[in-house]
Amino acid sequence: MKMEQGMQLVDGNGKFNVDGLKDFMTATEFAQSGLSYAIVAIIGSQSSGKSTLMNQTFHTNFEEMDAYNGRGQTTKGIWIAKCSDIDPFTIAMDFEGTDSNQRGEDDTAFEKQSTLFALAIADVVLINMWYKDIGLENAASRPLLKIVFQVMKRLFKPRKKTLLFVLRDHSKTPLEHLKTALLEDIEKIWAAVAEPETLSSAPLREFFNVEITALPHYEFQEEKFKEQVAQLRQRFVHSIYPGGLVGDREEVEPASGFPLRAEEIWKIIKDNRDLDLPAVKVMVATVRCEEIAGEKLKCFTTDEDWLKMKEDVQDCPVSGFGGAVSSILETYLSEYDREVVYFDQEVRNAKRQLLLSNALMVVRDAYDKMLFYLYSNTFDRFKTSLKQSLNEGKEYVAAIHFCSQSFMREFDRGCEDAAIQQSEWNGSKFREKLICDMLSEMIAKYEKQITHALAKRVESLLESGERDTWASIRNLFECNTEAAVSEFSDAAVSFNLNSSEIDTKSQHLREHARNVFEMKAREATDAERVTKRMMDRYITSLLLSSFSILFFIKDLGRILGFHRSSSLRILSIMAAMRFDEMPDQIEMVLYSSLMDRTVPDPSLPNTFMGASDTWEEVSPKATTLLKPEDCKSLWMNFIEKTKPMMTGARSRQDGRSRTRRYGGAGVAAAAAVAVAGPAAGIAIFLRSMRR
Repeated sequence: MKMEQGMQLVDGNGKFNVDGLKDFMTATEFAQSGLSYAIVAIIGSQSSGKSTLMNQTFHTNFEEMDAYNGRGQTTKGIWIAKCSDIDPFTIAMDFEGTDSNQRGEDDTAFEKQSTLFALAIADVVLINMWYKDIGLENAASRPLLKIVFQVMKRLFKPRKKTLLFVLRDHSKTPLEHLKTALLEDIEKIWAAVAEPETLSSAPLREFFNVEITALPHYEFQEEKFKEQVAQLRQRFVHSIYPGGLVGDREEVEPASGFPLRAEEIWKIIKDNRDLDLPAVKVMVATVRCEEIAGEKLKCFTTDEDWLKMKEDVQDCPVSGFGGAVSSILETYLSEYDREVVYFDQEVRNAKRQLLLSNALMVVRDAYDKMLFYLYSNTFDRFKTSLKQSLNEGKEYVAAIHFCSQSFMREFDRGCEDAAIQQSEWNGSKFREKLICDMLSEMIAKYEKQITHALAKRVESLLESGERDTWASIRNLFECNTEAAVSEFSDAAVSFNLNSSEIDTKSQHLREHARNVFEMKAREATDAERVTKRMMDRYITSLLLSSFSILFFIKDLGRILGFHRSSSLRILSIMAAMRFDEMPDQIEMVLYSSLMDRTVPDPSLPNTFMGASDTWEEVSPKATTLLKPEDCKSLWMNFIEKTKPMMTGARSRQDGRSRTRRYGGAGVAAAAAVAVAGPAAGIAIFLRSMRR
């Protein structure tokens, strides 16, 4: 018969042997038994043969008393051993005896602590007592029973225990008589123990399965003793099966949590706190589920298939990514579920969610990389396909519709392929970015179309400086912008945008058109360019109005001043951008303020030449390009540039012959203006003047 060596779990001073228990768990492989185990503890008076009974029943090797050396304390503290050749896996616990002379009458703390521990940790508690103590008021078993009952009544909802009374040295008294007497005694003790309010009427059977057996004298009837011990041993075979000796198994916890549970219960007892088994249960479940979750997370992060998938997705999209990763995750989640199935449900569910969250954090980077590749590749193929369709002569709206729908479906299929089943992730962020980029590509096309349609023509209309310039620009602006917006709206249907989104994008195109318009208008208001156009307009006006007869006119200065008014119109046109058809008075104000005075009178109060930055004479929708002060400065610069021409004209107004000569030059210059523009006319006129 193999004898299992025991180890001291708690020493005589109450120190819990943490390292020893870890070694015991490893050596016996207790943790691998799951829920298929039972724990049997024995309590009783000192020197009542507890260790002998455990060794004989469970084939353990606890130290026994040597009768030849006298009766005294043998077992100190709490010992633990594996029971040999019993199914299920059974742990035997041998406790220091109660009523110890060595500890004395006043040192009962350890006695009570060990009794509490036995009751909290064991499925079956053997109470070893002399049969002759039954019915005796001061027998050693009575204080022990009081302790047991008081503890159980303090527990809120205790797991039902089996109390197995072993009556030692049984002789002639019929066992049935002993059982009846003992049960009556137990009921009296139970009723006498103070009860919490919530358990005031709870019967004994709700807390205990009470079993009673008897054994003959070990020394005087050794063979019979061993025979009946063998029968007792058989009661522990299949003890956890229905009808077995072990009591309530509904809240049994996995064997792997035994070290934590035992240590925490002993700590609670030592700290003189109420024994709270539900709290211990949660604590054990928390620690063990965290440990198991940590193990599974480590296994996942080092899984070869996952590492290969993670490496591959760094370079390019991986077909079947979502299904493969989901399968790997499910493997370790299922392993976790199997290993924690018997721990507290709320705790194990919470730790499972934490395990999943941590695993998904590991996966997230690869998932995002996968979707980025999917988005990037889809967008590149969209642009290539769109360009090819247009090169083949397909209309833009039809091409954008076909390409966008085709590649969005392709992107959605890719997202489904990359989806992780255990997550709530989706490709919406990248899908929105893809749509946004496709729209941006489309909007850029219409922006380019608008720019091409407006820029040169706006510039040309501003250069012309005619009274209908702004009306022509508005018409140009409206026609080209609305045509682009209308076509964009037709194309945008491909992206399932709502009306407000389409309106927003359409407004963006209108703002772009206006920006192009404003940019060209502001370019045209450069001081040097405005002055040049004014000079060109002035000379052109002169040359096209029979310049040859001017030198016969007596009031030459008045006539030359008259032609300056055509240049003043340039200023009035460029002073502000007119976005509506509201009439304005800028030209009239400029004429009355500048044409009537070659040099404006600075003493005149509140004229347009004051410090104002805007024009009061235009619609609020108009945008100032040249402030009143700018117009005054440009006009004065223009006057200075035209003065030499007036002076030269007067000095040469001296007779018919010269008039004919200049008149011929004027006719030639006017003809050149009509054919080749102002520059050619001016060149001819100046050459004639030098002759």
